[in-house]
Amino acid sequence: MRMALGEAESALESGEVPVGAVITMEGRVLAKTHNSPILMKDPTAHAEILAIREAADRTGNYRLHGTTLYVTIEPCPMCAGAIIHARIARLVFGATDPKGGALSLYGMLHDRKLNHFVEVTGGVLKEKCSEILSRFFREKRI
Repeated sequence: MRMALGEAESALESGEVPVGAVITMEGRVLAKTHNSPILMKDPTAHAEILAIREAADRTGNYRLHGTTLYVTIEPCPMCAGAIIHARIARLVFGATDPKGGALSLYGMLHDRKLNHFVEVTGGVLKEKCSEILSRFFREKRI
């Protein structure tokens, strides 16, 4: 998660919403990314989506069985859908997102009707993950 926070700091420095993501498999890092929709002019360029693309490219497979995704905030519904389609085994996130989070709003990733189950751990380094987001939005309002 600390690596994901480092990516969130990079996003902050670039003027992007500070979200970072890291995907690992068997103890090695497959991808490290951060939000880049402004830079890439792409509304789908969320940290999780970019990490999934990078990890799939590195493994040569769009199925990421046995991987763990670390992200600084609870994924949105778009990213949760990508996590399911990529068959990511485990999600670890920091801050919850009661206004846009797929788990908070819809219970996605816990719904046994879906064709893939993701093990979820939330609240990891929650305060640090929340603080960087709060700082970004506080500075935007000034």
